[in-house]
Amino acid sequence: MNHFHYVKNELYCEEVPVREVAEQAGTPFYLYSHATLERHIQRFRQAFAEVPHLVCFSAKANSNLAVLRVFVNNGAGIDIVSGGELYRARKAGCEPQKIVYSGVGKTEGEIHQALAADILMFNVESEQELEKIDAVAGASRKKARIAIRVNPDVDPQTHPYISTGMKKAKFGINIGQALYQYRKAAALANIEVVGVDCHIGSQLTKLSPFVDAIAKIRELVQALQQEGFAIHYLDLGGGLGITYADETPPDFEEYAQAVIDATRDLGVTLIFEPGRVLVGNAGILVCRVLYTKKGEVKNFVITDAGMNDLARPSLYGSYHGIIAIDRSRTETLTADVVGPICESGDFLAQDREIPAFRPGDLVAVTSAGAYGFTMSSNYNSRPRAAEILVKGQKILTVRRRETLEDLIRGETVPESL
Repeated sequence: MNHFHYVKNELYCEEVPVREVAEQAGTPFYLYSHATLERHIQRFRQAFAEVPHLVCFSAKANSNLAVLRVFVNNGAGIDIVSGGELYRARKAGCEPQKIVYSGVGKTEGEIHQALAADILMFNVESEQELEKIDAVAGASRKKARIAIRVNPDVDPQTHPYISTGMKKAKFGINIGQALYQYRKAAALANIEVVGVDCHIGSQLTKLSPFVDAIAKIRELVQALQQEGFAIHYLDLGGGLGITYADETPPDFEEYAQAVIDATRDLGVTLIFEPGRVLVGNAGILVCRVLYTKKGEVKNFVITDAGMNDLARPSLYGSYHGIIAIDRSRTETLTADVVGPICESGDFLAQDREIPAFRPGDLVAVTSAGAYGFTMSSNYNSRPRAAEILVKGQKILTVRRRETLEDLIRGETVPESL
């Protein structure tokens, strides 16, 4: 459930008409519902209440400080993949002992930064990374807590670009090499092994891939425990999908029960890294129709938001709903919804039956709370959109729209030119 709803044909976010936000903020902008964010994290945590667990929101899905703060205020930690996300997590008030560091390309500087912050643990993705963390920890006179990200070679049945747990993926260490790598880690002077990590992909809509992966990881955890490793944490990543169109992913309670059953009696604290499932349907992208255009074979609706604002349709061919802020008109047409970017791949929807929009109409692109703003860019020298959070009757600007001056900040023209 989310808190976007119609009142007499006008779209509201919680208690505020979206039209009113557009009048104040201009377009395009991302709009988030505080009540939806809060409800999702509370339901996710409650689903696992019977077992020791830590929910670390995946900051890559939506790293706005206000969004992070909502989750931190509700007991969550944060899963990071960069020094920048660590900085954001700390600025949002997240305790270091609730931060886990994932990602295949941690730099020496980022490792120093995380060790200085005393984060809970690093999820190690390669043998060379393990050696680098050991060396940096030694130079810092610290002990680095780690889990190894194990690749269980399970097909997550999702888009190949967001499938991360198969042999051909760049992520993790093959499960067949895991024992060797754990033994090597145990022999390193500046490493403390505390867990096992696994993440098989994103936007999963079935339970079976999770269960299959856990079955393999369970055997590894038990083997490690038999060898005397103190495995305190089992990090199962994220990946639970959402409804964009007609998908029917498991709800939090179904997912939790399957995971709890599959990990029973391991004696570990479960760590989760949900991202999309907490924020995806808590946000929309609001834009305005600039023009409509009838081509020889297609109709086009041209908006002031494009692939620089929301990259997923162009990048993945992903579906996002296209709805009218004012749905009092009932006529429809089949059209492409496109933006102002000078690329043929600049579209928000293709060959879609949508409301018969007219210039000036407001459009909502749904399910845009995850991987929306975080993947946006300044391509074509376009300032990035504002981010707005609605809390009840309050309209809160949580990121102002970029200005033209922002576009050239940091650039210089040398005098010699």
